[in-house]
Amino acid sequence: MTSSEIDPVTKIKSFPLHLRETMQLAFPVIVGQLGIILMGVVDNAMVGRIGYYPLAASSLANGIFFLIFVIGMGVTYAVSPIVANAVGSGKAEQYGNILKQALAINVFIGILLGIITYFSAELLHLMHQKEKVVEYAIPYLRILSFSIPMMMTFLTYKHFLEGMSIMRPAMIIVLVANLVNVFGNYCLIYGNFGFPRLELNGAGISTLSSRFFMMCMLIYFLNQNLRVKKYRPNLLHYKIDWKVTKEILALGLPSGVQYFFEVGAFFLTAIMIGWFGARQLAAHQIALSIASITYMMVVGISAAAAIRVAKFVGEGNKVETQRAGLSALMLAAGFMSLCGILFFLTNNLLPELYINNPDVKIIAASLILIAAFFQIFDGVQCVGLGILRGISDVKYPTAVTFIAYWIVGIPLGALLAFNFGLNVQGIWIGLSVGLATSASLLSLRFMKKTKT
Repeated sequence: MTSSEIDPVTKIKSFPLHLRETMQLAFPVIVGQLGIILMGVVDNAMVGRIGYYPLAASSLANGIFFLIFVIGMGVTYAVSPIVANAVGSGKAEQYGNILKQALAINVFIGILLGIITYFSAELLHLMHQKEKVVEYAIPYLRILSFSIPMMMTFLTYKHFLEGMSIMRPAMIIVLVANLVNVFGNYCLIYGNFGFPRLELNGAGISTLSSRFFMMCMLIYFLNQNLRVKKYRPNLLHYKIDWKVTKEILALGLPSGVQYFFEVGAFFLTAIMIGWFGARQLAAHQIALSIASITYMMVVGISAAAAIRVAKFVGEGNKVETQRAGLSALMLAAGFMSLCGILFFLTNNLLPELYINNPDVKIIAASLILIAAFFQIFDGVQCVGLGILRGISDVKYPTAVTFIAYWIVGIPLGALLAFNFGLNVQGIWIGLSVGLATSASLLSLRFMKKTKT
């Protein structure tokens, strides 16, 4: 850090310094998020080799899984800004209690959501999908349902550590878990090394095993690391702290609803796309899987921005709060612009990584081209949610996500697809407009809330 990067009079950091600090904090999170999404990408690529029906089933099952799981995931996101705010306020004595309360809440929610996911598998029969796709999807979804409490536990520990700016352990664990998942897929999908050939169910068992590994390894780290093991929770002597519990739920539940509206919109589009056929649904899964890579990377920027913003809020520094948020928006817009260019140049090549069917590859290439144009909006709206969560503004973003996807995006997509004959591409265009709406409204809201 140089003296030119901090104003000597106001002590305000320059934008380049904010960009660098956000990137330094975000990089391990980005790698970790990339590792999480790569599990799904690898699953899709390896499942796609056994046919487009299992790939379409994977799309359908994962749609329901994330539609339910994302509510709990949103609650876990409350942990890092609450911890970061305590760090900024100098209240280290609160860290352990925050973790204990968050873990009790999130494990309970995880078990509840796992039960709901397991029994919701039967609803697949009511969605007017190809029967063969449904036959593959039901047992796969039930296997994944057992991983929800594991992921809720992992994410609670992960966000607690991130709130203290300890980013690398979760990143390393996720990267190793990818190797566990690939090996499990190779054994169980195709029946190698003497294992039974379980195809899509094999991918589900492998994913379940890798998530169990992630949870166990992060718990082990927290219990062994000298800096943080003093905060490890003893749930045998658990007592509800209603103040902390209410703070977690007040910040976390609206965040979960925000993600529910977003994931729900994409799930509904998968249902509508399934009405066109299994090839279209498989193409949608390929394009969505690719677009999810860049999205999950920008989630890392969003998480880092939420932590930095919350820390400045804890310090009572409104100017730096705004600069931290704006620098994160700029970083996301720049990164996603580059990703859009890359998608535009390689849209015909990327589907080759997933499947050999020429019809599926053509449809997927057209969807990746649309994804190239909405990248910048996807990045800005993702970071917008994070920085608003950092200033504990969650009700307005919840309304924005509902309006952007369910009032604007889905109706427009359905109109273009079914009334104007644009089919799958029309649905994706509608979602693009929804993303643009969300990005604009969230950015303006942050500017208004942090105006000095």
